Amino acid sequence: MKAVHSIPVAVALGLASSATLANDALLERAQMLFEPIPDSAAGHIAERNEMTPEKVELGKLLFFDPRLSASQTISCNTCHNVGMGGDDNIPSSVGHNWQRGPRNSPTIFNAVFNVAQFWDGRAEDMTEQAKGPIQAGVEMNNTPANLEATLQSIDAYVDAFENAFPESEEAVSFDNTAKALEVYQATLITPDAPFDQYLKGDKDALTDQQIAGLDAFMNKGCVACHNGVNVGGQGYYPFGVINRPGADVMPEGDTGRAQVTETAADKYVFRSPSLRNVELTAPYFHSGNVWSLQEAVSIMNDAQLNSLLTEEDVVNVTAFLRSLTGDQPRVVYPELPLSSDDTPMPDIPDYPRATSAEG
Repeated sequence: MKAVHSIPVAVALGLASSATLANDALLERAQMLFEPIPDSAAGHIAERNEMTPEKVELGKLLFFDPRLSASQTISCNTCHNVGMGGDDNIPSSVGHNWQRGPRNSPTIFNAVFNVAQFWDGRAEDMTEQAKGPIQAGVEMNNTPANLEATLQSIDAYVDAFENAFPESEEAVSFDNTAKALEVYQATLITPDAPFDQYLKGDKDALTDQQIAGLDAFMNKGCVACHNGVNVGGQGYYPFGVINRPGADVMPEGDTGRAQVTETAADKYVFRSPSLRNVELTAPYFHSGNVWSLQEAVSIMNDAQLNSLLTEEDVVNVTAFLRSLTGDQPRVVYPELPLSSDDTPMPDIPDYPRATSAEG
């Protein structure tokens, strides 16, 4: 009887051993291509913008304060909502005077780990990025001078800036506003996703389907643009390298990084988005016109990979991407300081008021 059962047992042991080796190899390769989200991002900005408690607290107040906008109705959180995956979950943000921006708002979560900011990488860091929306006419429509006048008119802000920037001759400034915003935004990270646990050695952190998706993601080309700690966000790549998506997904008038570099070779080149928390940040792509994560994977498969992913691969990769959702920041909405009699009045367009009958 022993002889009869020795062969299938040996075969079973051999198959189990092969599967273990394959799983070990997959993990080792993943550890070479990706990194877990760290517990703190302080080290990523420390050399140019020290993360102090005073600066973080000031940045938090500013992030949620709509008085950074000319109308005093739009805050950073309006378009980068900390309760909605760090963005606003609409195709393009609604800004000053109900204008809509040209591109989908990227998530602020883990943005500190990106090589640069915005879809076209026009801001080298989050300090520079913070200055853009404040001044953009379709977003907050403010000016540095009006912003400084607003903040200087509020005693609590003056004290907070002096505590956060004790070495500055003029603590309340547009530059320091941007620095404080960067420091706070650098705290908005999402560690300990199932994929992070897997990268740290927990082979049971991913489901079998997610493991299959990771295998396809790495072996069929997705990893070429989406790697590193943010599973993307590390470089610039042409969109539609194999097959160009339709104008609803890839508007012809938006030439991407070429608008920054004025170089023909950068036409329709964009910074690859981070895929961290991607299941929370629909709609997708810079146009914001794709609402299904699986559809987004299918579009990328056709546009970038020449359909190397099978239908089953697409389903599995989509499942893997859901393993990138980490612990969301726990944020207590701050109590903002009161305006004073000297605070500039809001610049609100003169819309007709609703009558009492209309509500």
